[in-house]
Amino acid sequence: MSNRLFQGVIHQMKDAVDRTFGVIDENFTIIACSELGRIGETVASFTLTANDICVNGGNTYKSVGTSQGANYIVFVEGDDVLASKYASVIAVSFANIKFYYDEKYDRGNFIKNIILDNILPGDIYLKARELYFNSDVSRTVILIRAIEKHDVSVYDIIQNLFPDKSKDFVININETDIALVKETKTGIESKTIEKLASTIADTISGEFYVHVVIGIGSTVDNLKDLARSFKEAQQALEVGKVFDTEKTIISYDNLGIARLIYQLPTTLCETFLKEVFKRGSIESLDQETLFTIQRFFENNLNVSETSRKLFVHRNTLVYRLEKIKKITGLDLREFDHAIIFKIALMVNKYLKSNPIKY
Repeated sequence: MSNRLFQGVIHQMKDAVDRTFGVIDENFTIIACSELGRIGETVASFTLTANDICVNGGNTYKSVGTSQGANYIVFVEGDDVLASKYASVIAVSFANIKFYYDEKYDRGNFIKNIILDNILPGDIYLKARELYFNSDVSRTVILIRAIEKHDVSVYDIIQNLFPDKSKDFVININETDIALVKETKTGIESKTIEKLASTIADTISGEFYVHVVIGIGSTVDNLKDLARSFKEAQQALEVGKVFDTEKTIISYDNLGIARLIYQLPTTLCETFLKEVFKRGSIESLDQETLFTIQRFFENNLNVSETSRKLFVHRNTLVYRLEKIKKITGLDLREFDHAIIFKIALMVNKYLKSNPIKY
């Protein structure tokens, strides 16, 4: 928020308040004051709870707004009842001014409202014109999620990586998630965006030892579709958490059949598994067998190549495949059966992730 805006209001109030008053920031530095010579001074730090009034060092203090850990605090000279009243009235005035300023002029807040669906579609372009915002460029939402607790500010790291606030917007979603709304070239390839996301992840983990996973939404060419791109980035992370646990970068455009399975009702998934495994449960397959199946799929159902990679005789692998056929009724050497089994494994994995029941 512009310090000049605070100073302008203080200038208008100066004749009505017969005391020295002003605003300090989170570093307890005076950023606006009725006595211009005091701007830049630092006052002794103290603890101020939201909605409370504090008297310290001959001044009365009141936070601007009602949130805990407010960014700005009003101070008024004196420790009497009148100073308290002055501080309360001035704090309310500045809180309203700050709200108006954030709503009308803060582009980051505008973008956050769009991706979180907190603004009506019809109001998006009206607000964009007020902010002189270029609404017809391509943008992609990249969602960065910290996996473990940490003392490093991932938000600040990403801000430093993308300092051009007129094109790229870094938005704090919650304690773990930070959204980067990145302006991109028209027709940009998904591999280019994935490479950028990989650079972000490598920088955060390599220099600051914080492990993150990154979801990438589709590239959109208008503001109203940013909310869709953000939801896609969220879904990419959720689907990746189930099906691609080893991946750091998950792109919505590359989710494939996992996206479809993730959207299925759990009752339908359970019915599918019962239908596929009529002879025996999927749980009856031991880890060695499941590992063999995985390698068989990775080698495109090629028996000779799979046995070579597993360091087993070809007949041993054939025996294992026959055992699977006996248990499940599916011959993985047949393409159609292999597809059914592959989907069944993914459905089983999805159900074990405890999805929301429909």
